[in-house]
Amino acid sequence: MVWTGTWVSDRLGIELAGDDELRGLLGLALRRNPKRAHLLVSGVLGKHVPQLPSVVHGHGVTLGRRVRALLGPEEAARAVVLGYAETATALGHAVADGLETAPYLHSTRRPVASVPSAGGFEESHSHATYHLLLPEDPAFFDRGGEAGRGPLVLVDDEFSTGNTVLNTLRDLHARHPRDHYVIVALVDMRAAGDAGRLAAFAEETGARVDVVAHARGTVRLPEDVLARGLRLVEEQDGRTADPLVPCAPAVAPVRLDLGWPAGLPDGGRHGFTPDHRARLREALPAMAARIVDGLGGPEQAGRVLVLGFEELMYAPLVLARALEEAGLDVRFSTTTRSPVLAVDDPGYAIRTRLAFPAHDDPADGPGERYAYNVAGGGFDTVLAVVDSAADTPALHAPGGLLAQLATAAPRVALAVVPAHTPVPRTPDRQEPPVLPAPLRGPDFSSYEPDDVGWLLQDLSAVRLEAPVEEREEAVQRGGAHYAESLPVEYQPTEEYQELYRDALAGSAARIARAVGTVTELVLAERSPRPVLVSLARAGTPVGVLMRRWARHRHGTELPHYAVSIVRGRGIDANALRWLAAHHDPADVVFVDGWTGKGAITRELADALAGFPGFDPEIAVLADPGSCVRTYGTREDFLIPSACLNSTVSGLISRTVLRDDLVGPHDYHGAKFYRELSGSDVSRDFVAAVEDRFDEVADAVDQQVKEAASADRAPTWEGWAAVERISEEQGIHDVNLVKPGVGETTRVLLRRVPWKILARRGAGADLAHIRLLAEQRGVPVEERDDLPYTCVGLIHPRYTRGATGADGKAVGSA
Repeated sequence: MVWTGTWVSDRLGIELAGDDELRGLLGLALRRNPKRAHLLVSGVLGKHVPQLPSVVHGHGVTLGRRVRALLGPEEAARAVVLGYAETATALGHAVADGLETAPYLHSTRRPVASVPSAGGFEESHSHATYHLLLPEDPAFFDRGGEAGRGPLVLVDDEFSTGNTVLNTLRDLHARHPRDHYVIVALVDMRAAGDAGRLAAFAEETGARVDVVAHARGTVRLPEDVLARGLRLVEEQDGRTADPLVPCAPAVAPVRLDLGWPAGLPDGGRHGFTPDHRARLREALPAMAARIVDGLGGPEQAGRVLVLGFEELMYAPLVLARALEEAGLDVRFSTTTRSPVLAVDDPGYAIRTRLAFPAHDDPADGPGERYAYNVAGGGFDTVLAVVDSAADTPALHAPGGLLAQLATAAPRVALAVVPAHTPVPRTPDRQEPPVLPAPLRGPDFSSYEPDDVGWLLQDLSAVRLEAPVEEREEAVQRGGAHYAESLPVEYQPTEEYQELYRDALAGSAARIARAVGTVTELVLAERSPRPVLVSLARAGTPVGVLMRRWARHRHGTELPHYAVSIVRGRGIDANALRWLAAHHDPADVVFVDGWTGKGAITRELADALAGFPGFDPEIAVLADPGSCVRTYGTREDFLIPSACLNSTVSGLISRTVLRDDLVGPHDYHGAKFYRELSGSDVSRDFVAAVEDRFDEVADAVDQQVKEAASADRAPTWEGWAAVERISEEQGIHDVNLVKPGVGETTRVLLRRVPWKILARRGAGADLAHIRLLAEQRGVPVEERDDLPYTCVGLIHPRYTRGATGADGKAVGSA
């Protein structure tokens, strides 16, 4: 392939440095993406650049064979392969082909209600960031037999920073720890510091981590490349017209019947086994013959482009390769979500683009999709291959994909692969036992019995507490999950308790307004008789107050329960089962205290994919992260219930999820700290806010009226800010950045803090933060550019000898 990166390198100073093969694999283009300016464009991946199917598949198979040689026959027979959506789905499949005996799964951005999530992770620089793991077989990641879990092979097209791989490794190692990981890519472009972070993960967990790549190098970026890249994109948009035909007429393509084998998955979205691979190989010659006949033979077909569809890459790829073996002149590429600038210049990798509306009813809403380097490619026929979920009116509409393709080639054909609908497999087909009724005060919690029912099991007799430093070390080393133990309860000093009392006196009316606003919005927009389900425990005081508002203002007694949700592990499925048996799931409204970056919002959405009828939208008191549309306020202010732990939450601990304590038919656990009753302010907090309900009633009515006509759609501004801070501070892990007053307080009370970023002039809202930071010897850095009032940073590489930003040992509360 001729080097196609000079246009970008000449204008932005971006350079590729690496081995001899690198420039034969990569070109450069510019993203329409505020997170990263450049795009490394692979010439052998079959995504943005049409390529011979044998070349695309062959590169993946070669990598798979290298992995097989690395592992040896015994380890290779126990391996599982995971690819990344959307770019590397076919590459991961081909690596699994090279391994021969490995089952394959790729991440997806298409949730399926019948399949519970087995995990998820962030691809921070991507245009669409969140990945789901939805294997049909719940034991997919546990393959390995009596010898234990086998190696996990993770496949991506290229490594730039390694952040996505690290996010994946941490998520999966917490759920399914194993001894060996193999990271596979066409090109490894990590800098030395990025490579060191992967080595640090291996050292922390004790796992072996190998990297296999066709080529290695680095990208040299000027400091201001992002700003310059965005300006260059704007400049080019103003000068050139994209080759778009938005009003192209509807067309009737040649529709080809593949004869796809019944029951054969269309790809690896839910898993693809060696048996599936064998069935597909056997069926390919006949399917290729049908395509050739449908196109009128090789001469009439001419030069053919087989165009796959986003994550659906492998099935179109192997169909294209079968056509190549049958003698057709074939190239392969796919459509994509990624917005990239097109420039018709020989030194630029993306010469043309076609844009069209999404046509598969995506879960994240409508949007534009693209096909690159199709127009001007000299194709006589374009065969679009989509799954049945994407064969919608939008596909065939004027301006849709098929109409746009008709502007780029004389002939358009369509083949539809049946979208695989998994049937969830459960290892135990027996009816689960009847679940116990919710726990209530005074036997469990200091709240009134009617205030909240806890769908938890009582672990008060079990010793679960560990020093903060020990917990942090265990969690970050990958040997433990934060929900497997409890921090020692922070006992506030008299000075700190006085700050709490002052904060409550000064903010009770403000909290009452937010409580009233969010409750009225729930009653008006969600259900006239909602079932409040708070996420224990930060959401529980808010749920109690919302219940009190409904009773005070409307004389309505709303049911209220508290359930456990654990980041990385999901929501308590047994609690959901109890709720579904006793209430209409459509009436359930999940409640939390505040949003930080929105991790729990995403976690809940993933967890509920397997529980139809429940609405995943959370109602929160404060939404500074702009992650939800049902909230009392979007201000980041001090909510006094965030200042304390159990003593403001009914004397209930954090929730606990540990295999030796929580069985398959048990609720998650928690402790009732009866011994702290002398310090309990749970009822006092509720009473102080409830006393202000009449005072704020008119203000609530006005806020609800304004909210009803406002655009409250989530913008996820907080998540973008967290990603930026993570990179600026050199942490490279969004899970260690805790934005907002509430989350920063948690960092200081329960974790090992590194430093605190505080908005200059924040005042009384941060008095308790400054006091806690002083007590723990944690520096507070004043900033003018924070979207939050403050941000807490967990120490990124904690051991018992860890030091803070000033070089001093981190202290213990």
